[in-house]
Amino acid sequence: MTATTSPASTRIVAKKRAGDLWFSGTAVAAGSMIMITLAAVAIFLIVQSIPAFTATAEDASLLKTSFWDYVGPLLFGTVWAAFLALLLAVPLSLGVALFITHYAPRRLAQGLGYVVDLLAAVPSVVFGLWGILVLAPAVQPIYVWLNTNASWIPLFSGVVSPTGRTILTAAMVLAVMVVPIITAICREIFLQTPRLHEEAALALGATRWEMVRMAVLPFGRSGIVSASMLGLGRALGETMAVAMVLSVSKAVTFELLTSTNPSTIAANIALTFPEAYQVNINILIATGLILFVVTFAVNALARWFVNRRKEFSGAN
Repeated sequence: MTATTSPASTRIVAKKRAGDLWFSGTAVAAGSMIMITLAAVAIFLIVQSIPAFTATAEDASLLKTSFWDYVGPLLFGTVWAAFLALLLAVPLSLGVALFITHYAPRRLAQGLGYVVDLLAAVPSVVFGLWGILVLAPAVQPIYVWLNTNASWIPLFSGVVSPTGRTILTAAMVLAVMVVPIITAICREIFLQTPRLHEEAALALGATRWEMVRMAVLPFGRSGIVSASMLGLGRALGETMAVAMVLSVSKAVTFELLTSTNPSTIAANIALTFPEAYQVNINILIATGLILFVVTFAVNALARWFVNRRKEFSGAN
């Protein structure tokens, strides 16, 4: 009588190859290094920032009263400049991405895509020089016209800057810098739109714009938000271009055309750090911690929105 073996007892155990072990170990190590580096940066910022939160005007030359009075205008300027840049960059990026993917001829679309991608490689110093020497003098007459004809709008009131180096000019430079990032991501998202959805909309008599509005944009909504938040993170942390273009007075104001402009955290650190000493260094590091928290919160919010859209799409 022969003994029969069950399928469970004849289970074959795959032998792990050395290449698989090396690859999996390298991947785990690379992923772990991201978390370790992020934790190390956070710990450094927190430890070095502790003296700044209790510092007074007698302890540091940067402070007039307290640390929060010092960082308040800088935080406002950072968020305000990034918001203006995103307000200018997102519509332009969406238009360029839609033109490349759905309107331009193939050869033109490829060439334009390469040009947009190359813009992301331009150093921020070059954008800063362009903003000072080209953009600011070019837009200054436009600022005068806006102030003359639309000063009833609070954003365009006040005394116009004679140099054109205003918060609006800095926002334009930031917008140009983040357009390649947002455009590249939106372009890839739009190209992934199901072809059958587009053809079905056109077969029902929709125009090309109606097809884009009904099929392409809803499909890429979460990707558009992700691209916008990624561009916002770049705008929040940009240093040299803003420091070179902006005429800083560290005032909290919404006026866009005057020489009274709020500074940003990154630009303030770059301009002030070489002359800082003792507690002043801790104060600047503490402002960097604030920027770190704001950027982290923005990216977390974007991730939450994208995941919520995926869950909603899956439920439907």
